[in-house]
Amino acid sequence: MGPEAKFYQQIKRNFKQLSLIRIENSSLLGTPDLLVCNTSGHFCTLEIKVTKGNKIRFSPHQIAFHKRHPDNTFIIAKALGPCSSKTSPISMYHGSRIRELAACGLKLDACYSGWDACRLALEA
Repeated sequence: MGPEAKFYQQIKRNFKQLSLIRIENSSLLGTPDLLVCNTSGHFCTLEIKVTKGNKIRFSPHQIAFHKRHPDNTFIIAKALGPCSSKTSPISMYHGSRIRELAACGLKLDACYSGWDACRLALEA
């Protein structure tokens, strides 16, 4: 099992109140990894990223998707290596910030840090 698949398993364990639908899509490049439905029936998408350093890699298709759909889209990232005191091992960003995230990586201040903050944001 690869790093993103392992991270997905952690997401499932930590976001039990959310309905997570894994999207395996090879025909629509750039589509996020998960469709999320909260208990209020609101949907959003979640792109999963795992990185060993600060840099997060995105395909041009992923950037285009998030620029085209800036609302109700999120990117959740997990740092595998040691983190600075400013960086949480689990960080989540609004999809509208994908270009900043691609340029700055995990040095960009996260919108939500840690499992609880990320879960609460998706539940809201």
